[in-house]
Amino acid sequence: MKRMLTFIVALVIFLIVAFVMATKQQQQRAKTPTVGILQLTTHPALDAIHRGLVAELKAQGYSPQKGNIKIDYQNAENDQSNLKTMSERFTNHHVSVMVGIATPAAQALADASTKIPIVLGAVTDPKGANLVANNAHPGGNVTGVSDQAPIKAQLQLIQKLQPNLKTLGVISTSSDDSAQTQVRILKRLVAKETTLKLKTYTITSTNDVNQVAETMMNQVDAVYVPTDNTIASAMQTLVQVGNAKNVPIFPAVDTMVKDGGVATISINQYRLGRQTGKMVVNIFRHHQDPATTPVKFIKKGDLVINLKAAHKLGIQIPADLIQQAKTSGELIQ
Repeated sequence: MKRMLTFIVALVIFLIVAFVMATKQQQQRAKTPTVGILQLTTHPALDAIHRGLVAELKAQGYSPQKGNIKIDYQNAENDQSNLKTMSERFTNHHVSVMVGIATPAAQALADASTKIPIVLGAVTDPKGANLVANNAHPGGNVTGVSDQAPIKAQLQLIQKLQPNLKTLGVISTSSDDSAQTQVRILKRLVAKETTLKLKTYTITSTNDVNQVAETMMNQVDAVYVPTDNTIASAMQTLVQVGNAKNVPIFPAVDTMVKDGGVATISINQYRLGRQTGKMVVNIFRHHQDPATTPVKFIKKGDLVINLKAAHKLGIQIPADLIQQAKTSGELIQ
């Protein structure tokens, strides 16, 4: 009888301890934040933002290896139905914070939830994309970081490298809100601060790039490409046509310079990702409210020059710009 009583007591203690430990584990899992990252497509610029985001989380002490954060990374590969399905996946799993890398990804997340905090990674014009009420006072569950290019500085760089430039072409995707915002800014700057003639061209998909480029290169002296994911995916096609016509291409993004563009002053995409990561941490660590957190604009860009592309087109790069790219930017040779 005594042995039976001892066994029962031991069993009760074991069950109590097991229950307490299971409860603690459940509580710990509940406290572990989950970050849902939705990326529009695979592309060097967007990939760099993703890397920067994960690196910042790690720098702040959060990594899946430590078990103190869960990262659910989804890549839609430029498929609208994937964007919707993946956004719903995050809301169904009740993630702590959602991150949208590129405007369509962010818009899909915003359509999926008005409650879960959303951080924008690489959205040029959040207000223009109807993601926030106001960039300074978002007013809802969305805030983040803009990849708005320093267009004025880029235009000045083009004129410095092409002093005899008369007609500038700009090519963009008609359905890309971010790209169209930049085209409007460029139009205002060209009209206000230069005597250049600006000619605009649009595409609807990568299938249009070759034909539109052939037409454009016969009518302009140089081409500007805004931050545009569709054209970025077909940059090599654009460069081939430009080189054949001896027309230089000046993109807004550093990765497109690496793909054959001549030069730009570009927002560093990796650092943009780091800023996005800081915002994510502030939300789940410090309970920062997206509604009152201004969208962050990174104002200073880095000079990126592709010497090989410039030499192919007979463009002489001033020594001071080469030195600047070497010391505080990137020189591609």
